[in-house]
Amino acid sequence: MAEMLSRWRAGLHKTSQTAFGRLASIVGASEINSEVWDELEMNLIQADLGVEIAAEILDDLRLLVRDQGLIHLEQVREALRSGLRCRLGSPPEISWDAHPTVILVVGINGSGKTTTIAKLGKRFLAQGSSVLFGAADTFRAAAVEQLQVWANRLGIEVIEGAPESDPGAVAYNTIQAGKARKIDVILIDTAGRLHTRFNLMEELKKIYRVLDKAMPGAPHAVWLVLDATVGQNALQQARAFRDAVGVTAVILAKLDSSARGGMAFAVQRDLGLPILFVGLGEGLDDLHPFDPDAFVEGFLPQA
Repeated sequence: MAEMLSRWRAGLHKTSQTAFGRLASIVGASEINSEVWDELEMNLIQADLGVEIAAEILDDLRLLVRDQGLIHLEQVREALRSGLRCRLGSPPEISWDAHPTVILVVGINGSGKTTTIAKLGKRFLAQGSSVLFGAADTFRAAAVEQLQVWANRLGIEVIEGAPESDPGAVAYNTIQAGKARKIDVILIDTAGRLHTRFNLMEELKKIYRVLDKAMPGAPHAVWLVLDATVGQNALQQARAFRDAVGVTAVILAKLDSSARGGMAFAVQRDLGLPILFVGLGEGLDDLHPFDPDAFVEGFLPQA
């Protein structure tokens, strides 16, 4: 437990230092005054929680200070911890109720989608599940090669098509192969696309429809990979994908490289989507289930 908490603190170090560096230096050193409130508001906004969420948290804290008679900043810090935690739901359990369970993985260019699929594959293999990859990104020449390199390292088969072939056909063939091989979970990679590109979003909708034709009820989950370094700017992207293909959950990639970890609160509040996993490093073992308690501990500066 201590080792895992240490990983979360290391992964959120940039966010904590950028947003709370000055606050950490005055924790417990002064009574609560207007300067403290101004500093705290700036800290929360710099952490990329967003102005509305920051205002809500400050309003709650002011009420606590008034009603409970809090006078020291350390007491406010503890109240802040509680206020942050209550805004993060607990991720749902992942289960393979369908056989195979089909997961469509989507996101924009450069979000870390293909690498995240490899990390998911390794995790599911370690849990005893059989895994199949579908390389439905047929337009980026290096995409299939990248997925194949990871798959070879993991011993996972990849279903692919010819360059610039129909990605819907690849998705269909992947499900047929998964059924024939009695696979537990299928992860389908898709081409990265900007949410503003109408034709590409329509293509993604087509893949979604094809999956349902290949296996009624598929995809059973649609996971959106968001680049945590983008911060709140990723929310507009997320809304577009959610509206297009019914995104069911989010994976925050590159959290260890971001000073904008506060976006996690906006993802849950504004999008109503659970966060399933976060990337805390570049290695195959650096994708971790989202732990709201550890996230808040890593998010805040240590006393």
